[in-house]
Amino acid sequence: MKRRTVQDVMTERVVTVNEDAPFAEIAETMAEHRISGVPVLDAAGRVTGMVTEADLLRKQEYKDGGARRPVLDRIRRRGEAEAKAAAVDARGLMSAPVVSVAPNTSIAQAARLLNGHGFKALPVVDDDGRLAGIVARRDLLRVFQRSDAEIRDEIIDDVLITKLWQDPADVDVRVEEGVVHLTGRVEQKSLIPIIVRLTAATEGVVDVVHALGYDHDDTRPAPYPRA
Repeated sequence: MKRRTVQDVMTERVVTVNEDAPFAEIAETMAEHRISGVPVLDAAGRVTGMVTEADLLRKQEYKDGGARRPVLDRIRRRGEAEAKAAAVDARGLMSAPVVSVAPNTSIAQAARLLNGHGFKALPVVDDDGRLAGIVARRDLLRVFQRSDAEIRDEIIDDVLITKLWQDPADVDVRVEEGVVHLTGRVEQKSLIPIIVRLTAATEGVVDVVHALGYDHDDTRPAPYPRA
């Protein structure tokens, strides 16, 4: 089965602001649409940055000039944070360059980017840098909404038959709430970790539990023939 990409789960209708959008307008837009961030576009529709709730909160955070912050903390955060606190429009508030993904980015790669940077969402851009959509954490979780029957069918058809040329009668596949249970016997012991790995990589699989047996242990070197 074709692996889903960001394009399959992203939101295409995206709330955006331009670089000259004032602070109050951005805050009102985010509150109205109940979103935590907005892409910032230039006149050509290219993504130049992102403004998030955290960026807007700098204004409140630094109202007292940071006077009561520890000295080392003030020094460390003074640059970018205080610049955003003083900003009055999207150009000054936004984080740039923006971290983005292409429409054909895999779900796994997008998830790694979100987790690695601590973001809640990423803009999706085409080859020209123009906005194509936005992908959020909740979008990536859709892969875990597949039915147990759909997951089981893919494991049998794609993993056992297509990739490994295994007789599905030899391996029983049972899926409960995304957890795959594998039982049965295969010819070679070395096949077992491969089956488990490919099963775990199937979209929607939460965990793999196996009790697979084997007929021949091909993981041990053959004994030398006696002279």
